Amino acid sequence: MAFGFATTSAPPAPSNGAGGRSYQELKTTLHRELLNKIDLERLTSLQDAYARTQVQNVIYDLIAVTNFPLSGSERERICREVLQEVFGLGPLEPLLQDQTITDILVNTHRQVYVERGGMLELTNVVFKDAAHLRHIIDKIVSNVGRRVDESSPMCDARLDDGSRVNVVIPPLAIDGPIMSIRRFGRVPIGIEQLLSFRTVTPPMLELLQAAVQARLNIVISGGTGSGKTTLLNALSSFISDRERIVSIEDSAELQMQQPHVVRLECRPPNVEGKGAVRQRELVINALRMRPDRIVVGEVRGGEALDMLQAMNTGHDGSLTTIHANNPRDAIARLQTMSLMAEINLPDVAIRQQIAAAVSVIVQVARLSDGSRRITQISEVTGVGNDMVTLQDIFVFDRLGIGPNNRVLGRFRATGQRPLFTERLKASGIQLSPDLFEHVCEV
Repeated sequence: MAFGFATTSAPPAPSNGAGGRSYQELKTTLHRELLNKIDLERLTSLQDAYARTQVQNVIYDLIAVTNFPLSGSERERICREVLQEVFGLGPLEPLLQDQTITDILVNTHRQVYVERGGMLELTNVVFKDAAHLRHIIDKIVSNVGRRVDESSPMCDARLDDGSRVNVVIPPLAIDGPIMSIRRFGRVPIGIEQLLSFRTVTPPMLELLQAAVQARLNIVISGGTGSGKTTLLNALSSFISDRERIVSIEDSAELQMQQPHVVRLECRPPNVEGKGAVRQRELVINALRMRPDRIVVGEVRGGEALDMLQAMNTGHDGSLTTIHANNPRDAIARLQTMSLMAEINLPDVAIRQQIAAAVSVIVQVARLSDGSRRITQISEVTGVGNDMVTLQDIFVFDRLGIGPNNRVLGRFRATGQRPLFTERLKASGIQLSPDLFEHVCEV
């Protein structure tokens, strides 16, 4: 073979038939014997298709010497599953290949749910035991230079395609290791898909495109799974290829397509609890990197104040996301997180910073039928009566429930013309005359 073998004896043949525990024992034995026979370091240097073919031949040879009674379909299945253990993430591989799945939720080794079309469904995927699941978890987190153990039982990581992974293990997870995977496709969802999904309408998109190109600062607000990062990726496509973009994320997820993108990612503490690099430090450092745009994946702490100051000191056109239920809550959260910076600023100063920095808040929501909608596009107009003032430009009105529990509604313009229209004109951008009279039912 092309990648070196160790001399080993044939694996013992399990008993008790071809199903249940014996099948798992055979798969485990084959996996162990395979790792004894192949040189993994040389394996990773080979072309993937060639390496898989060579390993597959070795698996068939090992099966042949076990004298274990297997049908042709069982041989194919066990070969496929052992290949998934070696080259992928074991039982999760078929789910990761399914492009219709947006979330994979592993509730201990016995139970795996997925989300399709915004709805949860139970799968028949299981792991052999908790140790098998921990092996897959360790494979994921070590691939991005992170760790998870009893001293650090929570971890954020990512897959090669950018999908976000969150892991919690005992003692925090009472029943066993838990893992959540938020899928991001190999090809990012773009503007065309958002229009076809009716997440946004053409007039709303025209306004957002103009806001990005005119270098307005935009905050995308929404709940978990509402599509904030997807929308941020889509809006970033309107940024000119001539601009230098610095992205800052807790766990890298953004898939920007521009050629001049510098990606920064936070670092967790080491085994001794030292060496952590937080988002706030990266935001401060990004200001020294001559950025045209700063894109923060999500603000969740004291970095909010540094980001606001960056927006107010010449770094226009910044984009970020925030967890909030509506634009008013987004303002309140920005104010609260700015206080977490432990700089003694009066509330009125923070409100003035927010009003001067943020131009547009885009609210996204996942509705009860699983669809995602932009429910509000609001402009920050200033400070009045001790609060940051907002005006809605577009809203989504929910009108009821239709067949198959589909949420009925309409996108409509409020008729308010944004104050930043003059800034758009100064940037050479002319909006459609009837843009602010738009109504569209879905």
